[in-house]
Amino acid sequence: MDALILRFDAPLMSFGGVMVDQHNVTDRFPGLSLFAGLLANALGWQHRDFDRIGRLQERLLLASRWDIPGEAIIDYHTVDLGQPKMREKGWTTRGEPEHRDGGDAKFGTHQRYRHYWANGVLTAALALHHADETPTLDELQAALRRPARPLFIGRKTCLPSAPILIGRQTGSDLLAILQAVPRALCPQRPDTKPMPARWPADLGQAQEAQLHPVYDQRDWKNQWHAGSRQVAEGPLQEMPPCT
Repeated sequence: MDALILRFDAPLMSFGGVMVDQHNVTDRFPGLSLFAGLLANALGWQHRDFDRIGRLQERLLLASRWDIPGEAIIDYHTVDLGQPKMREKGWTTRGEPEHRDGGDAKFGTHQRYRHYWANGVLTAALALHHADETPTLDELQAALRRPARPLFIGRKTCLPSAPILIGRQTGSDLLAILQAVPRALCPQRPDTKPMPARWPADLGQAQEAQLHPVYDQRDWKNQWHAGSRQVAEGPLQEMPPCT
Protein backbone atom coordinates (compact mmCIF):
# COMPACT_ATOMS: atom_id res chain seq x y z
CA MET A 1 0.00 0.00 0.00
CA ASP A 2 1.09 3.55 -0.82
CA ALA A 3 0.11 6.46 1.46
CA LEU A 4 0.72 10.16 1.92
CA ILE A 5 2.03 11.25 5.33
CA LEU A 6 0.47 14.45 6.63
CA ARG A 7 1.35 16.34 9.77
CA PHE A 8 -0.93 18.84 11.49
CA ASP A 9 1.23 21.24 13.50
CA ALA A 10 -0.62 24.40 14.46
CA PRO A 11 -1.38 26.62 17.47
CA LEU A 12 -5.07 25.75 17.08
CA MET A 13 -6.87 22.90 15.32
CA SER A 14 -10.51 21.90 15.16
CA PHE A 15 -11.68 18.60 13.71
CA GLY A 16 -15.41 19.15 13.63
CA GLY A 17 -18.16 17.11 15.18
CA VAL A 18 -21.91 17.03 15.41
CA MET A 19 -22.89 20.53 16.59
CA VAL A 20 -24.98 20.62 19.77
CA ASP A 21 -26.90 23.87 20.37
CA GLN A 22 -24.33 26.71 20.48
CA HIS A 23 -21.37 24.35 20.83
CA ASN A 24 -19.18 23.85 17.75
CA VAL A 25 -17.42 20.81 19.13
CA THR A 26 -14.24 19.16 17.90
CA ASP A 27 -13.70 15.44 17.55
CA ARG A 28 -10.64 13.81 19.11
CA PHE A 29 -9.22 12.95 15.67
CA PRO A 30 -9.73 14.45 12.19
CA GLY A 31 -12.39 12.65 10.15
CA LEU A 32 -12.97 11.79 6.53
CA SER A 33 -14.92 14.99 5.82
CA LEU A 34 -12.09 17.17 7.13
CA PHE A 35 -9.56 15.51 4.82
CA ALA A 36 -11.98 15.59 1.88
CA GLY A 37 -12.45 19.34 2.38
CA LEU A 38 -8.73 19.95 2.90
CA LEU A 39 -7.81 18.07 -0.28
CA ALA A 40 -10.60 19.70 -2.29
CA ASN A 41 -9.30 23.10 -1.20
CA ALA A 42 -5.75 22.16 -2.20
CA LEU A 43 -7.05 21.02 -5.61
CA GLY A 44 -8.89 24.30 -6.11
CA TRP A 45 -12.37 22.76 -6.17
CA GLN A 46 -15.45 24.82 -5.32
CA HIS A 47 -18.40 24.19 -2.97
CA ARG A 48 -20.52 23.45 -6.01
CA ASP A 49 -18.28 20.47 -6.79
CA PHE A 50 -20.13 18.44 -4.16
CA ASP A 51 -20.26 15.27 -6.30
CA ARG A 52 -16.48 15.24 -6.72
CA ILE A 53 -15.85 16.04 -3.05
CA GLY A 54 -18.28 13.33 -1.95
CA ARG A 55 -16.65 10.75 -4.20
CA LEU A 56 -13.20 11.68 -2.87
CA GLN A 57 -14.52 11.28 0.69
CA GLU A 58 -15.77 7.77 -0.19
CA ARG A 59 -12.31 6.77 -1.45
CA LEU A 60 -10.28 7.96 1.54
CA LEU A 61 -8.49 5.55 3.89
CA LEU A 62 -7.24 7.20 7.06
CA ALA A 63 -5.23 6.49 10.20
CA SER A 64 -3.94 9.17 12.58
CA ARG A 65 -2.15 9.60 15.89
CA TRP A 66 -1.29 12.36 18.34
CA ASP A 67 2.49 12.74 18.47
CA ILE A 68 1.96 15.55 20.99
CA PRO A 69 -1.62 15.59 22.33
CA GLY A 70 -3.34 18.95 22.11
CA GLU A 71 -4.96 20.76 25.01
CA ALA A 72 -8.74 21.18 24.79
CA ILE A 73 -9.84 24.82 24.91
CA ILE A 74 -13.12 26.66 24.30
CA ASP A 75 -13.39 30.05 22.60
CA TYR A 76 -16.45 32.07 23.64
CA HIS A 77 -18.10 34.27 21.00
CA THR A 78 -21.06 36.65 21.01
CA VAL A 79 -22.68 38.51 18.14
CA ASP A 80 -25.36 41.19 18.45
CA LEU A 81 -27.67 40.72 15.48
CA GLY A 82 -29.70 43.73 16.57
CA GLN A 83 -27.04 46.27 15.56
CA PRO A 84 -28.18 48.71 12.84
CA LYS A 85 -25.60 47.38 10.40
CA MET A 86 -27.10 43.90 10.82
CA ARG A 87 -30.62 45.13 10.03
CA GLU A 88 -29.83 47.25 7.00
CA LYS A 89 -29.28 46.29 3.38
CA GLY A 90 -25.85 45.80 1.94
CA TRP A 91 -23.81 43.64 4.29
CA THR A 92 -24.44 40.25 2.64
CA THR A 93 -23.27 39.17 -0.81
CA ARG A 94 -26.92 39.28 -1.92
CA GLY A 95 -27.41 42.87 -0.75
CA GLU A 96 -30.15 41.90 1.69
CA PRO A 97 -29.86 41.13 5.42
CA GLU A 98 -30.40 37.51 6.37
CA HIS A 99 -31.98 36.56 9.69
CA ARG A 100 -33.45 33.55 11.42
CA ASP A 101 -37.20 33.17 11.38
CA GLY A 102 -39.31 33.74 14.45
CA GLY A 103 -39.49 36.16 17.34
CA ASP A 104 -36.69 38.16 18.86
CA ALA A 105 -34.11 35.45 18.21
CA LYS A 106 -33.33 36.83 14.79
CA PHE A 107 -32.20 40.14 16.31
CA GLY A 108 -30.91 39.03 19.71
CA THR A 109 -27.40 38.46 21.04
CA HIS A 110 -26.22 35.00 20.07
CA GLN A 111 -23.59 33.03 21.95
CA ARG A 112 -21.21 30.49 20.44
CA TYR A 113 -18.70 28.14 22.04
CA ARG A 114 -16.03 26.96 19.62
CA HIS A 115 -13.89 24.04 20.70
CA TYR A 116 -10.25 23.63 19.68
CA TRP A 117 -7.11 21.59 20.29
CA ALA A 118 -4.20 23.88 21.21
CA ASN A 119 -0.47 23.30 20.71
CA GLY A 120 -0.73 19.71 19.51
CA VAL A 121 0.99 17.80 16.70
CA LEU A 122 -0.88 15.07 14.83
CA THR A 123 0.42 12.72 12.13
CA ALA A 124 -1.86 10.99 9.61
CA ALA A 125 -1.43 8.35 6.91
CA LEU A 126 -3.82 8.77 3.98
CA ALA A 127 -4.45 6.32 1.15
CA LEU A 128 -7.10 5.80 -1.52
CA HIS A 129 -9.53 3.12 -2.60
CA HIS A 130 -9.55 2.74 -6.41
CA ALA A 131 -6.05 4.15 -6.74
CA ASP A 132 -6.29 4.54 -10.53
CA GLU A 133 -9.30 6.86 -10.29
CA THR A 134 -8.74 10.60 -10.43
CA PRO A 135 -7.62 12.40 -8.37
CA THR A 136 -4.77 9.94 -7.91
CA LEU A 137 -2.39 9.91 -4.97
CA ASP A 138 0.18 11.62 -7.22
CA GLU A 139 -2.31 14.42 -7.95
CA LEU A 140 -3.13 14.84 -4.26
CA GLN A 141 0.56 14.93 -3.41
CA ALA A 142 1.18 17.64 -6.02
CA ALA A 143 -1.81 19.66 -4.77
CA LEU A 144 -0.61 19.55 -1.15
CA ARG A 145 2.86 20.68 -2.24
CA ARG A 146 1.46 23.62 -4.22
CA PRO A 147 -2.13 24.15 -3.04
CA ALA A 148 -4.50 26.24 -5.14
CA ARG A 149 -5.55 28.16 -2.01
CA PRO A 150 -4.23 28.57 1.55
CA LEU A 151 -4.92 25.49 3.66
CA PHE A 152 -6.38 25.42 7.16
CA ILE A 153 -7.06 22.69 9.70
CA GLY A 154 -10.78 22.57 10.35
CA ARG A 155 -11.50 26.31 10.53
CA LYS A 156 -10.05 29.23 8.60
CA THR A 157 -8.47 30.57 11.79
CA CYS A 158 -6.52 27.30 12.23
CA LEU A 159 -3.49 27.91 10.04
CA PRO A 160 -0.68 25.33 9.97
CA SER A 161 2.72 26.45 11.22
CA ALA A 162 4.55 24.09 8.82
CA PRO A 163 3.82 22.36 5.49
CA ILE A 164 1.12 19.71 5.94
CA LEU A 165 2.61 17.15 3.55
CA ILE A 166 5.77 15.60 5.01
CA GLY A 167 6.25 12.59 2.73
CA ARG A 168 5.02 9.41 1.13
CA GLN A 169 5.52 5.88 2.35
CA THR A 170 4.67 2.28 1.48
CA GLY A 171 3.80 -0.59 3.79
CA SER A 172 1.69 -3.69 4.27
CA ASP A 173 -1.30 -1.64 5.47
CA LEU A 174 -2.19 1.83 6.69
CA LEU A 175 -1.57 1.06 10.36
CA ALA A 176 1.90 -0.35 9.64
CA ILE A 177 2.73 2.74 7.59
CA LEU A 178 1.66 5.07 10.40
CA GLN A 179 3.71 3.12 12.95
CA ALA A 180 6.80 3.40 10.74
CA VAL A 181 6.69 7.22 10.61
CA PRO A 182 9.08 8.77 13.16
CA ARG A 183 7.41 10.70 15.94
CA ALA A 184 7.44 14.48 15.59
CA LEU A 185 10.39 16.32 17.19
CA CYS A 186 12.51 13.19 17.60
CA PRO A 187 15.35 12.95 18.45
CA GLN A 188 15.16 16.49 19.88
CA ARG A 189 12.34 15.38 22.16
CA PRO A 190 12.69 11.63 22.77
CA ASP A 191 9.54 9.91 23.96
CA THR A 192 8.78 6.20 24.18
CA LYS A 193 5.20 6.45 25.40
CA PRO A 194 2.48 5.06 23.09
CA MET A 195 0.54 7.69 21.19
CA PRO A 196 -3.28 8.05 21.16
CA ALA A 197 -4.42 6.89 17.71
CA ARG A 198 -7.42 6.10 15.52
CA TRP A 199 -7.40 3.65 12.62
CA PRO A 200 -9.88 1.62 10.50
CA ALA A 201 -11.55 -1.08 12.59
CA ASP A 202 -10.54 -3.88 10.21
CA LEU A 203 -6.80 -3.27 10.73
CA GLY A 204 -4.68 -4.67 13.54
CA GLN A 205 -6.04 -6.60 16.48
CA ALA A 206 -8.12 -4.04 18.32
CA GLN A 207 -9.96 -5.08 21.47
CA GLU A 208 -13.73 -4.85 21.47
CA ALA A 209 -13.63 -1.95 23.93
CA GLN A 210 -11.54 0.04 21.43
CA LEU A 211 -14.15 -0.19 18.65
CA HIS A 212 -16.87 2.41 18.19
CA PRO A 213 -18.72 4.28 15.42
CA VAL A 214 -17.78 7.79 14.29
CA TYR A 215 -19.95 10.21 12.35
CA ASP A 216 -17.27 11.90 10.28
CA GLN A 217 -18.82 11.89 6.81
CA ARG A 218 -20.56 14.82 5.17
CA ASP A 219 -23.36 15.27 2.67
CA TRP A 220 -21.55 17.93 0.65
CA LYS A 221 -24.61 18.92 -1.37
CA ASN A 222 -26.86 19.62 1.62
CA GLN A 223 -24.04 20.55 4.03
CA TRP A 224 -24.81 18.29 6.96
CA HIS A 225 -23.31 15.28 8.67
CA ALA A 226 -24.27 11.98 7.03
CA GLY A 227 -23.02 8.43 7.47
CA SER A 228 -20.97 6.58 10.05
CA ARG A 229 -18.15 4.04 10.07
CA GLN A 230 -16.46 1.79 12.59
CA VAL A 231 -13.01 2.72 13.88
CA ALA A 232 -10.58 1.59 16.55
CA GLU A 233 -8.96 3.94 19.05
CA GLY A 234 -6.13 3.12 21.38
CA PRO A 235 -2.42 3.51 22.13
CA LEU A 236 -0.04 3.14 19.18
CA GLN A 237 3.70 2.63 19.47
CA GLU A 238 5.90 3.76 16.61
CA MET A 239 8.13 1.07 15.11
CA PRO A 240 10.99 1.44 15.84
CA PRO A 241 10.39 3.58 18.92
CA CYS A 242 11.92 7.03 19.24
CA THR A 243 15.17 6.90 21.21
